[in-house]
Amino acid sequence: MALPLFDVVRDPGPDFAGLLGLLGASGGAVGAVPMSGGSVDGVPHGTTIAAARFRDGVVIAGDRRATEGNIIANRTIEKVFPADRYSAVAIAGAAGPAVEMVRLFQVQLEHYEKVEGSVLSLEGKANQLAQMIRANLGMAMQGLAVVPLFAGWDLHRSQGRIFTYDIAGGKYEEEAFYATGSGGRDARATLRLGFRPGMSRDEVVRLATKALFEAAQEDSATGGPDLLRGIFPVIGVIDETGYQRVGDEELVALAQELEQELTTRRRAR
Repeated sequence: MALPLFDVVRDPGPDFAGLLGLLGASGGAVGAVPMSGGSVDGVPHGTTIAAARFRDGVVIAGDRRATEGNIIANRTIEKVFPADRYSAVAIAGAAGPAVEMVRLFQVQLEHYEKVEGSVLSLEGKANQLAQMIRANLGMAMQGLAVVPLFAGWDLHRSQGRIFTYDIAGGKYEEEAFYATGSGGRDARATLRLGFRPGMSRDEVVRLATKALFEAAQEDSATGGPDLLRGIFPVIGVIDETGYQRVGDEELVALAQELEQELTTRRRAR
């Protein structure tokens, strides 16, 4: 078989699904689902999520905006969910499959605990989620990718841990923080500049809120704290006592502080 050559206009570059389509092989399947690169129109997508460790646990956060292309599909979607008492999942990607994946993940962890009489290790939970993401690869090739963040309190190590994934189910542990989604690059930059070892719970909650706030300044698909509508990020804190959601009262104060900081920066220009 001759090596396929394309001109600069038709060259699919690194898009493997696009290459198959140009070669007339788009009817092939991955996981019994036909591949056709690109995204699916009309499907809401979740955007920016982040997680960071503090000295007694881990914080996981997500903005509230879902988009359909350049349209805001939902302003109040929740992207952070407790997986069980000691762990949580934040979702980015196609909202429908992501939420269904989280629901199934929650049921599987509860079922394991009831059958075995013990809680699955944090590493085991992370591996289980990786398998579910890998099983979604066919849909990911159709544009319905799900790329979550998983964080929790490790009962054996007595510390918070963060796990990231790729669309093929690859699992990677982050030492300090991570952010992904459409505004992930800007959120990571804020986390990188503000993070330091040994931070307190309040300091990391503020840093996570600021990361989403700064991402929203650059990425139209990310929704920042909205004082007018009373919409604030979903932020969860996980430590040795389990998962707790940060109250809106605390987030209102942080949002006001960040807006004042932004106003001060503008006046200083």
